[in-house]
Amino acid sequence: MIRILLAEDDDSMRVYLARALERVGYSVVAVDRGTAALKVLEHESFDLLLTDIVMPELDGIELAQRAATIDPAMRVMFITGFAAVALEGGQMLEQAKVLSKPFHLRDLVGEVDRMFEIGSAADI
Repeated sequence: MIRILLAEDDDSMRVYLARALERVGYSVVAVDRGTAALKVLEHESFDLLLTDIVMPELDGIELAQRAATIDPAMRVMFITGFAAVALEGGQMLEQAKVLSKPFHLRDLVGEVDRMFEIGSAADI
């Protein structure tokens, strides 16, 4: 089973995204900030880091950079309302995907499915 580490500081969004991904068969561990995600990564491995960019303490870009040193094979997807600003700085990881808010759950699941060449998005 594909394991996803979700880092999202908005409580309702975090619960909403985790439930949607679990409903189509992904295993999700959800945390409310980048520093919490790093602690989890020290003890567990994941196939995908799904992270908001703007978060307190440690933003999603820095989280992804640090996570890449812990597990270089882990894929990264950013979810954000500030994608244009983040992309301007050229700080994104080379293979990372960016999904701009607002988005439909089908879009999120479809992007994750494509990353792993799975076809579950129709189930949303």
